[in-house]
Amino acid sequence: MRYVLVLVLVLLACLAAAPAEASGRIRYVALGDSSAAGPLIPDQIDATCLRSNRNWPHVLAGRLGATLTDVTCSGATTADLSGRQAGIVAPQFDALRRDTDLVTLAIAANDIVLSSAFVTCASPDGPVVPSCRDQYTTGGVDQFQARIAATAPKVAAALAEIHRRSPAARVVVVGYLTYWQPGGCYPADPYTAADANYIQATFDRLMVMLAGQAARTKASYVDIRNPSARHGLCAAPATRWLEGAVPASPAYPYHPNAAGMAAAAAIIAAAGVAR
Repeated sequence: MRYVLVLVLVLLACLAAAPAEASGRIRYVALGDSSAAGPLIPDQIDATCLRSNRNWPHVLAGRLGATLTDVTCSGATTADLSGRQAGIVAPQFDALRRDTDLVTLAIAANDIVLSSAFVTCASPDGPVVPSCRDQYTTGGVDQFQARIAATAPKVAAALAEIHRRSPAARVVVVGYLTYWQPGGCYPADPYTAADANYIQATFDRLMVMLAGQAARTKASYVDIRNPSARHGLCAAPATRWLEGAVPASPAYPYHPNAAGMAAAAAIIAAAGVAR
């Protein structure tokens, strides 16, 4: 009887200690900015970071059957990965563990303050003067290009730190969805053809940098820009993955909507990130 009792206790202890290992569930940590957080997409689960439970990290985790720790936060820069964002949000790197299996990172648009172009280059009442390109060119130097170059080593350092903290994890850098096809759709969207082309080209240069830093640090890069080309701001509301100045579905202006988040998750999953 005593032997049976001891055996039962041992079995119960094993069952209590083993679920995570036995289930084989992927331990997944999502890092990044509003492009991953999903501001204003219902349901919002973090009022400070404007994080949605229908953002692409959540949808991806569901597809993979993963255990998710989502610390994406609207407005985040590379500095907020290791430091406290606005003095109140814990460093995103605090979520990383040595046994983390998968890490996704969506970052850098805020490092180059690309959101400023959406404010200063909008032309609801006619083309702005000077043009967007001219506004962001000083002494013949494109300020966004200079900022992208300055951000590259910050991204590289962030990826190196992710590898250090989670040495067994697959690290995946995710880009940004397409905003405009060439020429935009002015005046339906308040950016002239030249300005829409300029802002999209800046996003594209940013993503080239991200892909390059991923390759240099043995991380993977997932392109969601090309698969989303027909689903940008000029697409019909039913097929749009991003919302414009007046959103047709719940989302922060000039950010992904729920359809865009679901599509991004499908693209990332199809890239085989769980392998």
